[in-house]
Amino acid sequence: MAKKQSSAEKRHRKSEERRLRNKSTKSAVKTSVKKFVALAQKKDPQAEAALREMIKKIDTAAGKGIITKNAAARKKSRMQKYYNSIKAAQ
Repeated sequence: MAKKQSSAEKRHRKSEERRLRNKSTKSAVKTSVKKFVALAQKKDPQAEAALREMIKKIDTAAGKGIITKNAAARKKSRMQKYYNSIKAAQ
């Protein structure tokens, strides 16, 4: 039976750690988007603060390479556009 190389074991361990860390960051981004959309639909004055927080989390994820720069820009643009449309309707 072949022996598993220690470098392969470490590589697997590290990739698992990164996967969990990335999953956590992606989840935080999704949660902040949902929070912002819920506040915006209720026309809550805290929606602007939630938008800023969401943009910060998206930028953090993009900076770490968890989501691509273009995906981050697209998400931010769409949410800003959504916020502006709700603000204009008031």
